[in-house]
Amino acid sequence: MNKPLIVQDGYVFILGAVILAVLAKLFVNVYIAVIPALFALYFVYFFRNPHRTIPKDESLLVAPADGKVMGIETVYEDTYLNQECKKIIIFLSIFDAHVNRAPLAGTIKFQQYTCGRFRPAYKDGVGFENERYSIGIDHGDTHILVTTIAGVLARRIVSWVTLGDDLLHGQLYGMVKFGSCAEVYVQDNVEITVQKGDRVRGGETIIGRIKK
Repeated sequence: MNKPLIVQDGYVFILGAVILAVLAKLFVNVYIAVIPALFALYFVYFFRNPHRTIPKDESLLVAPADGKVMGIETVYEDTYLNQECKKIIIFLSIFDAHVNRAPLAGTIKFQQYTCGRFRPAYKDGVGFENERYSIGIDHGDTHILVTTIAGVLARRIVSWVTLGDDLLHGQLYGMVKFGSCAEVYVQDNVEITVQKGDRVRGGETIIGRIKK
């Protein structure tokens, strides 16, 4: 599995800020150059891909991203699962690592990108109004749907996978640029192991387990 320290999508932001800092120092002054230099450091931080220890037990669902659990709801999911299920909502601040990881190993059987608004990602209803990207994963023992939702600052959702691809447990598959929300829909044979208010780490925190 590819494990870059900084994801490739961040290079253009980092390099652009560094170039602006150099130009500002050369043609304006060093004090102005501090501003783009600070942005360069932030972009390095934002586009980081921290090392995570993926659980060996593939019946365990891991968090798809870093963030805070904002709620767990019972809903009817009608795009892939087509049944009543549990939805885990995770909010990512601009200081969280924004790479997305597969909660379970499996094959992508569903993929959907939806244009929409850019309301704050912590607001109720953004999963239906905001720009979002969903993948449905067939694990064999269960199916899950993972939806990444853009926020007020997130203007681009990036995916490195497509329909039919096989995902490893905890594998990187995409990211959202600058503030977002992730939702995980699980069937009733998954026991949820987190609760509202918990902090989670993508690829590492166990958010559920498939019931035997």
